[in-house]
Amino acid sequence: MSGAVRSFSTECNQLLEAKDLFLSFGETPALRGASFSVRYGEIVAVMGPSGSGKSTLLHCLAGILAPDSGEVFFDGQRLDGMGEADRSRIRRDRFGFVFQFGQLVPELSAEENVALPLLLGGTHRDEALREARSWFQRLDLEGMERHRTGEMSGGQSQRVALARGLVGNPDVLFADEPTGSLDSLNGELVMDLLTRAAREQGSTVILVSHEPRVAAYADREVIVRDGRLATTATPVA
Repeated sequence: MSGAVRSFSTECNQLLEAKDLFLSFGETPALRGASFSVRYGEIVAVMGPSGSGKSTLLHCLAGILAPDSGEVFFDGQRLDGMGEADRSRIRRDRFGFVFQFGQLVPELSAEENVALPLLLGGTHRDEALREARSWFQRLDLEGMERHRTGEMSGGQSQRVALARGLVGNPDVLFADEPTGSLDSLNGELVMDLLTRAAREQGSTVILVSHEPRVAAYADREVIVRDGRLATTATPVA
């Protein structure tokens, strides 16, 4: 699926945009007027300490959470105003996800985990598995196709999770602390593979992390503090 021509409904240069987002969990504010935008094909690192609101911002941008107030636009559409069924369809068809601990399905083999987004989208099983297997060589996982989670190292499992996030050629890949459970060597390998594959496909990446070495892979860095975007910076390699 890599190399597919992307078609967007808007001529605006912004693919994702959040405007003045507020969100609280009970009495605890998580976002306090956060505004943020991402261009087509951009890799952006969202940085900040634990509890700053960076993961909450990502979940609002992905349509997982709806803000208490403010607006989220994706490809010219008001995402936060959609019903859950429409948001789920966009997450399934146009977004990919990589989380800190991979969240692979332990009952499935590695190739079945990678194929899962395609299967949920209605792709025939044989075609979905064939597409999934094509990722194992790209991510240096040859021979691991039939392995389950307990038979792989943490670094291998996270690369399988990365393949699952990218297999559907998503418009946006959301990566929430994708190296947080890995040692530095495996973390650098995952980030190198993630950014290289995303650029090959033309996928936009929103990367949440608190590690400067991870942010160095991005085109641009934004800082979240106390639920607001504090500064914007270009990471130094």
